[in-house]
Amino acid sequence: MSEFLTVVACLRAKAGEHARLREELQRLVAPTRAEVGCVTYDLYGSKSEPGFFMFHEVWRSAEDLEAHFKTPHMVAISKLLPELLREPMDLTKWTKL
Repeated sequence: MSEFLTVVACLRAKAGEHARLREELQRLVAPTRAEVGCVTYDLYGSKSEPGFFMFHEVWRSAEDLEAHFKTPHMVAISKLLPELLREPMDLTKWTKL
């Protein structure tokens, strides 16, 4: 059995887009948690920087993560992010040591 894949995705809202970005990101949680291979999918908001959000995700495999990016809800958000983010999303992949 392969190790789970952990993903940390950080997103910063453009000025004036904090509430909208939060709403759009929250919409991803339920459908993503229902996906095959999703172990954990949690959204966090920074306590010190309004408009700064982080997803902590755990996937059974890299293939499950790749399938996640092709789901309708992820395709839809990828079209919205350029107008909501002040910089590109920072996505890093991790393995447990």
